[in-house]
Order: sequence, then structure tokens, then C-alpha cells
Amino acid sequence: MNRKESKGTIDHAALENGTSVSMDFEKLRKVSACQELVVPVIVQDAVSKQVLILAYANEKALRHTLESGLATFWSTSRNELWVKGKTSGDELNIVEVRVNCEQNSLLYLVTMAGKGSCHVKDAKGQTRFGCYYRRIGKGGLEMV
Repeated sequence: MNRKESKGTIDHAALENGTSVSMDFEKLRKVSACQELVVPVIVQDAVSKQVLILAYANEKALRHTLESGLATFWSTSRNELWVKGKTSGDELNIVEVRVNCEQNSLLYLVTMAGKGSCHVKDAKGQTRFGCYYRRIGKGGLEMV
């Protein structure tokens, strides 16, 4: 279950569409190194209640979300504001923003303006509905 990297590069096609489990157990360390104060954001379809994305927001991203009505995050890898769908057209319209009991995570309830919310496309080239499209089975990852 270890992520395999060769000389600092990752085979994104295998990672995003493959059947091998390759968890990034370093993710929170990378998030903490982004030099922004962030909280996790769960994004959920307001109608189906399916979980679509896990992302992060800083104060600027939360403010932009509340003012614009579009799901906005802080990209911890690019260190910049990320308005979901700005380039792809797959915007996520905010229905409601919730905060957990300890006020250290957010839940965005959204409706989709496009066909999906994930940046990964399926075998037909269609945007995936959400980022959680595989489950861990006995033989590795299986498409749901």
C-alpha cells in the first residue's frame, strides 16, 4: 500500500485509473507544509448526499465561497486559490456551508453545474461524478 515514486514523479494514469492501492500517507504532512492555515472541506452532493471531494480551505477560500456561491478551496499543492470548475466548467454551486462541532472542518453541500466534480475522466472521457469511484477489494482497487 505504499506510493511508488521514481525520481520524484508519479504515474498519474496508474494512480488515478489503476487497480493498485497506493495511498499517500504523507498528504497531511504536505498540507501542513503549504504555509497556509487550512481546514479540511468535505464536498457532498446536496441531492444524492454522495461525497464528491475532500479538499482544503483557508479564510480567503471560505470567504470567496460564501460571497460567490461557488465551491472554492485553497490548493495546497499549488499554493493558490482554486475555484472548482473555473477552467473545466464543472463548477460546484453552494447550497449550504456547514461547520463541525469543533469548528475545524467544513461541509459544502453543492449542486453540480457540469457533469461531474472530479478532475479524472473515465474510460469514455467523461468527467467522473465524484472522486470516490473505487473501493479497496481483496485483489486491489475495484471500480464502483
